[in-house]
Amino acid sequence: MFLRASLALLLSLTGLGVPTHTRLQAPVSLGSVVPVPVSTTPTPGVTFEITANTAIFVEPGSAQIGCYLAGILRPSTGFPAVVYLATGVGISLLLSGAPASAGAEGYQLDITATSITIRANQAAGLFHGVQTLRQLLPVTAESTTVQPGPWLVPGGQIVDYPRFSYRGAMLDVARHFFPVPAIKRYVDQIVLYKVNHLHLHLSDDQGWRIAIDSWPRLASYGGATAVGGDPGGYYTKADYTEIVNYAVIRHLTIVPEIDMPGHTNAALASYAKLNCNGVAPARYTGMKVGFSSLCVGLELTYTFIDNVIGELAALTRGPYLHIGGDEASSTSAADYATFVNRVQGIVAAHGKTVIGFHDVLNATELPSTVAQFWWTTTANATVAQAAGRGTKIIMSPANKTYLDMKYRNSTRLGLKWAGLIEVQTAYEWNPGAHVAGVGESSVLGVEAPLWSETIRTSNDIEYLAFPRLPALMELAWSPASSHNWEAFRQRLAAQGPRWQVMGVDFYPSPQIGWPTP
Repeated sequence: MFLRASLALLLSLTGLGVPTHTRLQAPVSLGSVVPVPVSTTPTPGVTFEITANTAIFVEPGSAQIGCYLAGILRPSTGFPAVVYLATGVGISLLLSGAPASAGAEGYQLDITATSITIRANQAAGLFHGVQTLRQLLPVTAESTTVQPGPWLVPGGQIVDYPRFSYRGAMLDVARHFFPVPAIKRYVDQIVLYKVNHLHLHLSDDQGWRIAIDSWPRLASYGGATAVGGDPGGYYTKADYTEIVNYAVIRHLTIVPEIDMPGHTNAALASYAKLNCNGVAPARYTGMKVGFSSLCVGLELTYTFIDNVIGELAALTRGPYLHIGGDEASSTSAADYATFVNRVQGIVAAHGKTVIGFHDVLNATELPSTVAQFWWTTTANATVAQAAGRGTKIIMSPANKTYLDMKYRNSTRLGLKWAGLIEVQTAYEWNPGAHVAGVGESSVLGVEAPLWSETIRTSNDIEYLAFPRLPALMELAWSPASSHNWEAFRQRLAAQGPRWQVMGVDFYPSPQIGWPTP
């Protein structure tokens, strides 16, 4: 409540309190989109007006996206936004006519006085085009109640496609548990900025968050705690499936993580037989890391992992399964390499591609294994050598992308072991040239992790993620040549009133010139 009240006061001082009707309905610029598109060509003096008669025309492959768009338009406009499996004049979502350069996730958006047309080669591109269209509507289009119009969209053409194929956010649900509605809320917020992967950190020392039928105490006992002694919780298989299916509709891939061999106290506490000495440790609610380890020499350990990975893989529709692998300081180097080598094979046997924090490169990575770089340095010989062998790297340098870091020393939430990260710090780095020896072609993408030691609610998530997450996604989506801090901060400022309407409890960074009445 303190955070909400303080934010409301600051927003009122910066002119971002309860927005006036005049400001909310001010024309939206075609050049205000975040992430910045590859190409934007305005048509001066031309607008398209969405009215009660405006219909959405779809093809068999775009019908679901058309219904998604209608679901956004109906509550705020009060219009029927009827979806037709046909051609017509209105808003058209077409899987043809996009340039080849758009690839699998790009799109072409054309707005004239009489029509809006989004073209893409695949459905994911249409979905991303719809996110751009959302940002071109008056901000009140995000309202859940009927608002006055007019509903004008600026004329012009946008051609757009991503720089990197992997654009991720990570949410740690192990240190603190977040129920299904909170996950869905975060999904809906992040897809607006073209995030296409959500990495869920499902296990750690403080809690185990996914039901495993073959090892039921993992969830029922190991999932009952959280940092600071807060209430725990876990996802049933039905819960997890609900999250996966919700994400699929939004062209978002869920990446589940079972962290190992360290960060495993919740599992070790749940089953004494997983411990080398046969004695279960107490459950843990602190924040220290590096003290736990699975028993590498115990054959039951690999039966356990095979059972867990098998059940989780069967529920996961995406190609990836994350094995963590960081901060395993209680495991010897030889044991660590033995363990990671064997676990990679188990994951592969269940049809999934391994992602691991870059520590896993201290073993012998499979050709398909993806390493997630998280250190604060810009040189790492092991990572550079792996990139030279063809290993793909996800860039998550902690001093640039960790959303759990404080903005400033005075920030109530967050940590600062990796440094303070204001919006400009999050924006002004190059993922394709950040680590020596890891060039653009070796980078699979960018991920923004949000560890949850200090956060408990959706408001906490939003305060740390926004506005830094959109900054990071511009680095992941937009061409490197387009990155310009001054231009970005102007476009980001335009998102503030939209977040207000959406109810996003964002941090009103003083680095951004948020609009005033």
